[in-house]
Amino acid sequence: MNIPTHFRDLHPEITSWRHDLHAHPEIGFAETRTSEMVASLLASFGIEVHRGIGRTGVVGVLRNGRRASEVGRRIGLRADMDALPIAEANTFPHRSRNEGRMHACGHDGHTAILLGAAKYLAQTRNFEGTVNFIFQPAEEGLGGALAMLDDGLFERFPCDAVFGMHNRPKLALGRFAVRSGAMMAGGAFFDVDITGLGSHGARPEAGVDPVMVAVQIASALQTIVSRNVRPVDTAVLSVTQIHAGDAYNVIPQTARLSGTARAFSNEVMKLIGTNMTRIAEGVAQAMGARARVDFRVNFDPVINDAEQAEFAAAVCSELVGSENVVRNPSLIMASEDFSFMLNKVPGCYINIGNGEGEGACEVHNPFYDFNDAALPLGSAFFARAVERKLAA
Repeated sequence: MNIPTHFRDLHPEITSWRHDLHAHPEIGFAETRTSEMVASLLASFGIEVHRGIGRTGVVGVLRNGRRASEVGRRIGLRADMDALPIAEANTFPHRSRNEGRMHACGHDGHTAILLGAAKYLAQTRNFEGTVNFIFQPAEEGLGGALAMLDDGLFERFPCDAVFGMHNRPKLALGRFAVRSGAMMAGGAFFDVDITGLGSHGARPEAGVDPVMVAVQIASALQTIVSRNVRPVDTAVLSVTQIHAGDAYNVIPQTARLSGTARAFSNEVMKLIGTNMTRIAEGVAQAMGARARVDFRVNFDPVINDAEQAEFAAAVCSELVGSENVVRNPSLIMASEDFSFMLNKVPGCYINIGNGEGEGACEVHNPFYDFNDAALPLGSAFFARAVERKLAA
């Protein structure tokens, strides 16, 4: 790995930031301590700081050279800051001190990586243009990217290209994965509320059982992927919750089933939502009940710009060698709201290896921890991308 000496020297400091963030996790739109820490560090580096973008988001702006405002000389680098409502099972010293909160997805590592790049670029200034360091809140399904966009992110801080990064467990340390085009699925959540007619559990004929309606709807929804989505397209529809009743001897009046859908195009996602409504309402009506569907898209698919993906892969190859850059890896069924930023500005979202083998825990797991050995390499990628994109 060709990690610049400067980042090897910064490694202990970046690690200390990461451990501090991990020990004090905050969930979406509650990242007050995290945002203040980020803003204070950026200011200490001599970077212009803007707070409260998308409620708890932070943007740092670093300009250098006479051409800083020119089109083609403005780049965005994004990291997410929020944690998850998970109780941590680890016992190391930097484990979560906030009960029921945990950095189980590595956002502490992403934030520390971008801070490391920011400090390096502020010190060296080996570029000519403007760098916008985007620290985003509430990535975990709460709309943080859209909140920043609604606050005029790219109008206030114009970018000609934007880059983001996520750790990938099971990908070896010292490797990157870069994919052109569709990379991660769009994601939707749904609730189907069913209204029947409550009655005594011993007299089902006197009512309309919403539990049975919910079960039939849950089964019928599986035909959307198997019979409505083209086999060459990829989609997932999972019913993950069914809630109804609270007594053994009462047929409830209402039931709710909930879940998620994933697809790699907005067209397929729209098809899923339309057919879900048709099926749920039709099944309920056939059984004498009523159904109301709330289908809401939380994430668009992550679509990497072809030119920016080639650029990102070249930067990765420069750092670790082309043999350690996985080109066009498998599609990822998980979702990421960096997609909304990519809808506005061409860019690329890459994966950095978090380590393979025993102990390479998946994200959203109570035993997860970001691999500190990957920190300087992640910072080096962001910094090198700036130096190559905004070469003096």
